[in-house]
Amino acid sequence: MSAAVAASGVETMTYREALRLAMREELERDPSVFLMGEEIGVFQGSYKVTAGLFDDFGPERVMDTPISEEGFVGAAVGAAMSGMRPVVEIMTLNFILVAMDQVVNHAAKVRYMFGGQVGCPLVIRTPNGAGNQLTAQHSQSFEGWFANVPGLKVVAPATPADARGLLKSAIRDDDPVLVIENLQLYTAKGEVDTGVDGAVDIGRAVVRREGADLTLVAHSYAVTRCLAVAERLAEEGISAEVVDLRSLRPLDMETVAASVAKTNRALCVEEGWASYGVTAEVAARITDGCFDDLDAPVGRVGMAEVPMPYAKTLEDATLPHEEKILAAAKEVCGV
Repeated sequence: MSAAVAASGVETMTYREALRLAMREELERDPSVFLMGEEIGVFQGSYKVTAGLFDDFGPERVMDTPISEEGFVGAAVGAAMSGMRPVVEIMTLNFILVAMDQVVNHAAKVRYMFGGQVGCPLVIRTPNGAGNQLTAQHSQSFEGWFANVPGLKVVAPATPADARGLLKSAIRDDDPVLVIENLQLYTAKGEVDTGVDGAVDIGRAVVRREGADLTLVAHSYAVTRCLAVAERLAEEGISAEVVDLRSLRPLDMETVAASVAKTNRALCVEEGWASYGVTAEVAARITDGCFDDLDAPVGRVGMAEVPMPYAKTLEDATLPHEEKILAAAKEVCGV
């Protein structure tokens, strides 16, 4: 890193480190912020995202919880209704199923049920995805389920800078926010400008790569896959634009529509099952709102519609890897 870059406050860090930085900054900024979760204190978290925070802030701000997702998410909802700003870590998105009632029937509905008199500034952060032979019960991507729920915001950062920025915005938000992380992204590195606050607006997509022939729409780790595919398409003379949704609810269709108006073709990609998923929603909205701009039907790529197998070869075949995205992109482009 050059002296000029270093002096500006830009640092290269992992996605995991960026999340930790966001929590540290918000714990220091606001005394109402505290962390809850299984093994996030002494053990420093299953994926070490909370490493060092227990030592620096103590057990009243970084709370280890029992193995009872319904119980501690419910406690966090109550704390949020009382004016605190809890940040709950669920060890994996798969375990949030135990707490669905607290998330969907309570956190998401508090403001509505109380006629706006009571808010629920709760953050739940949790990793999703596959790729580590964790098999069927630990390799799922349910963000589409939660993006379906009015009253609940859902964000899915794809870069370290957005991991820091979206988590900070989530903590400051007066409504519940689900922050979806991805297991494959924790070690990904990127530049983060620590010299600025860095908060990223929830509900605003970003163009990660400019293109003219095809729009690739994705979120979370699927953005990484799409950027790699865009490089390969460029070698074959196809210019692909990559739109990172960043936020699933609220969903920024204006950025997507502007891209489709330019390229006239779209392929939506996600790590989860495509049926009834994020790609289904985005593809439907593109078809409804951009029909006159389209030169081909909107394409979709997701995980194979099976429970995740254990065998590595079968796991790889199930995931929406680059070859699947590349083939689908060429089909949309008619080549």
